[in-house]
Amino acid sequence: MITTDILIIGAGPTGLFAVFEAGLLKMKCHIIDALPQPGGQLAELYPKKPIFDIPGYPSVNAGELVDNLMEQIKQFQPGFTLGETAVSYTKVDDEWFEVITNKGTVHRAKAIAIAGGLGTFEPRKPAMDNIADYEEKGLEYFIKEPEHFRNKKVVIAGGGDSALDWSIFLSNVASEVTLIHRRNEFRGALDSVEKVQDLKNQGKIKLITPAEVTAIKGDGKVEAITVVKDGEEAYDLETDYFIPLFGLTPKLGEIANWGLNIEKNAIVVNNALDYQTNLEGIYAIGDINTYPGKLKLILCGFHEATLMCQSVYNRLNPGKKYVLKYTTVSGVDGFDGSRKEAEKAVVKKID
Repeated sequence: MITTDILIIGAGPTGLFAVFEAGLLKMKCHIIDALPQPGGQLAELYPKKPIFDIPGYPSVNAGELVDNLMEQIKQFQPGFTLGETAVSYTKVDDEWFEVITNKGTVHRAKAIAIAGGLGTFEPRKPAMDNIADYEEKGLEYFIKEPEHFRNKKVVIAGGGDSALDWSIFLSNVASEVTLIHRRNEFRGALDSVEKVQDLKNQGKIKLITPAEVTAIKGDGKVEAITVVKDGEEAYDLETDYFIPLFGLTPKLGEIANWGLNIEKNAIVVNNALDYQTNLEGIYAIGDINTYPGKLKLILCGFHEATLMCQSVYNRLNPGKKYVLKYTTVSGVDGFDGSRKEAEKAVVKKID
């Protein structure tokens, strides 16, 4: 069983920043996320796309922002349960909540912060009748461990950043990488498109465009896929793995059954105070919540995370007054024994 002060559901930028704000208040955090790595849609959908409205950054790539947030919270040693979704919750007693994931991992926390962005991300699946027969049997929607593809034949389908980036990465891992897209043009970072072109010229990536995968074949596992190129006659292509990367569909998932007030697929919160839901001790921050005047911006999620952590501190420490100090004055003490602080002023006479 995993125990923590705040259980954060969602490892997007808002959830990650909440770890930092909680750490300033000496509260430990653990994060659950359905994706195999932290960062939410920033990491999964557009890691190389620039973001222009983060204060202090005229431009920052989404992946770089995630890396910076992970570096910022490292000293507070958060725990992660990745590749799992929160399914059920119960109130154990006046102090503890219990949350169980789809894989049976049990978490206990004194407060819950739902920071799931637009919800649980589910992969957009190709329209094939027998697709469920091959899931996790050579058909993969996420790449959790690249070494699984070492010296294997891999077919990737898609035309965005994920398809391009993983084709590039696996070109140095798999014995053969084939990238299939239904158009000749790709919607991805220019440097990624150029890198795929270069690897194609070197013979390290096979490119089939415009084309679609129409079927999967194999006896109990993926052995081949059927390709239709430019409306021509279909043909089979042998492969060990088929990885369709067509993006993700957001859903609230099982959290929708927790008894929360929900409007238009978003969780209603008290924005006049602390972004708490109708269930005491359960908060919702970031894009997953709604209230009058709500703006779905990362910087708004950061603000909501800050006030949420202040509220949790007051709940866990009744009667104890917290005096807010700027980090320029108080510094930052990590749970790992590290300390960050501004240089001390010196008193020295100038002759």
